[in-house]
Amino acid sequence: MTLHTDKLSTLEQLRAFADGTQARSFQASSRQEAYDCIADTLRRFHYEQRRKADKGLITRFLCQVTGLSRQQVVRHIRQFRETRQVQDRRGAPAKPFARHYTDEDVHLLAELDRLHGTLSGPATRKLAERAFQVFGEARYERLAAISNGHLYNLRKSTGYQRLHTVQDKTRPLRNAIGERRKPRPGGRPDWLRVDSVHQGDLDGIKGLYLINAVDEVTQFQFVCAVERISERFLLPILEHLIQAFPFTVLSPYLNFHRPCFFPEEYLDAKGRLRKRYRYEAMMTPYDKLKSLPEASQFLRPGIRFADLDAQAHRFSDNEAARRLNAARDKLFRTINKALTPVA
Repeated sequence: MTLHTDKLSTLEQLRAFADGTQARSFQASSRQEAYDCIADTLRRFHYEQRRKADKGLITRFLCQVTGLSRQQVVRHIRQFRETRQVQDRRGAPAKPFARHYTDEDVHLLAELDRLHGTLSGPATRKLAERAFQVFGEARYERLAAISNGHLYNLRKSTGYQRLHTVQDKTRPLRNAIGERRKPRPGGRPDWLRVDSVHQGDLDGIKGLYLINAVDEVTQFQFVCAVERISERFLLPILEHLIQAFPFTVLSPYLNFHRPCFFPEEYLDAKGRLRKRYRYEAMMTPYDKLKSLPEASQFLRPGIRFADLDAQAHRFSDNEAARRLNAARDKLFRTINKALTPVA
């Protein structure tokens, strides 16, 4: 709708228009059109020569026809009285805030999430921190000190969204194959939690199920891969326990390169046992094992921490993730080829 107000030439016509349109609201099609309307009306009615009541009427009229608030119109009137025109004074700030995280940091964050599967904010921070402090990758220096809030802000940025695509998770299937009971290890690293994780489908063909055996204290993991959750496929795994993919790639990545939260237990004011998860206590399962009192007693005969340190630092966290992703893709292609019917 186009509103013509240039034929309003007297204050009586202006008052009749304002009183007759109180229940209606108008809005200028553009900001510049609103500015032109304000300047034209102020000139036409000789705003500066009017009484205070007439000035209030003109202000009320301008609020109705432009859709601006009274505070905005008053500021534009002040600008007109000083410069004889109404202009948009918005623009780049004279002293803008310095940008701390660059496009390179956004690219690094997207690459980190692609490699490690978009972990939680604290886990991603710890990976960036380890990349800079442990493995000496200088390009992660800024991300090593990023906060959780700023990390999620970068994930919402347009540049990150262009580089990283999040896929929907596989819908879980409920198969009651046993009783779940939380272990009570008493601080000893020899109690296991067992669970299964589906790794997704490929081209409509069901993917692998990974059977996770996780130590309750150190979070060391042993992972077995099966095609289905059933006795037929689980028994051979329980008999042999070791397969090439979990043993050579997946378990080393999880145990030496994936940061985990470790709870600290305390009693609250009512005597109830509570847990807190501090970022300072986040570490890899291997680092947790080394931090235990007299940790060497939990190693098998012939295994030394010096040998395990060499294995832990053989690859960086990102390189271990790349090797894991490549091995997983190869495994998927092998399964897909084996299950595809021959014409």
